[in-house]
Amino acid sequence: MFKEAAEAYEVLTDPKKRGIYDQYGHEGLSGQGFSGFSGFDDIFSSFGDIFEEFFGFGGGRRGRNRVVRGADLRYDMRLSFMEAAFGAEKEIDIQKPETCRECKGSGCEEGTGPAVCAHCQGSGQATARQGFFTVRTTCPHCRGQGRTIEHPCHNCHGQGIVQERKKVTVRIPAGVDNGSRLRLSGEGEAGPQGGPPGDLYVFLFVEAHEFFQRQGNDVVCQIPISFVQAALGADIKVKTLEGEADLKIKKGTQPGDIVTLNRAGIPSLRGNGRGDQIIQIMVKTPTNLSKKQEALLEEFAHQEEKKLTNKLKRVLGGKA
Repeated sequence: MFKEAAEAYEVLTDPKKRGIYDQYGHEGLSGQGFSGFSGFDDIFSSFGDIFEEFFGFGGGRRGRNRVVRGADLRYDMRLSFMEAAFGAEKEIDIQKPETCRECKGSGCEEGTGPAVCAHCQGSGQATARQGFFTVRTTCPHCRGQGRTIEHPCHNCHGQGIVQERKKVTVRIPAGVDNGSRLRLSGEGEAGPQGGPPGDLYVFLFVEAHEFFQRQGNDVVCQIPISFVQAALGADIKVKTLEGEADLKIKKGTQPGDIVTLNRAGIPSLRGNGRGDQIIQIMVKTPTNLSKKQEALLEEFAHQEEKKLTNKLKRVLGGKA
């Protein structure tokens, strides 16, 4: 019985469904995709509306005095690599609906108030008879509010909300990455009729760096050194997120070798330490050699060849 009553209510309150039912009956509704309710949740959700429409109480979906929260807003922000790594404080300029300061969201001119709707007598509902049924729908004159504004506020014209530009300070925590999202509570659109505001969501887009690449909380870079430095070892300066640091190149360093600077990477967003700086060694091949340099390299190559020959002789027992 509950199910039948709920289905009848759904049909009678929908002009399109009611017209199909009057002309084709229940089979006509089935042909339009209306198959009734699938479970108790759907049935009693509809009964919440029935109690709201007929008796003015219950948890109906269209409660007229329900406080409505304002919509959320989105703002896309670009950050430099360093701003994302160490955090920043940025000020943004946004335009959004705000509660009218003149009427404080009431929509009424100062010294006046809303009047009871003359069409629904403050119920927010219009009554119509359909055969044996009495159907109540939202009053079209007051839009279900039960009141009308006879003297609208000169500033917001009775809306209770005005468009305003506002500067908002956004604090970027250290360690954010590309695609991170920040929520600024209460910085969204104002709710209608003094309802609470929504939130502002700031989506972060981090620009690439010319030297560093990010991998999690680690930063990766490549350092070029000469083949002499690779062969003999050297002490060099290397760029880090916070300036320069000393780096010791070991004798015999090979192209592609990795050197790690511990805790020189991106600070953790959770505040528990930071990543490392991972340095890949790139050995440069010299170009535009002078005659003397070429002679020295040729001598070096000759010495290397002799060393290799002597090694082969020892391996082969002096037969080479």
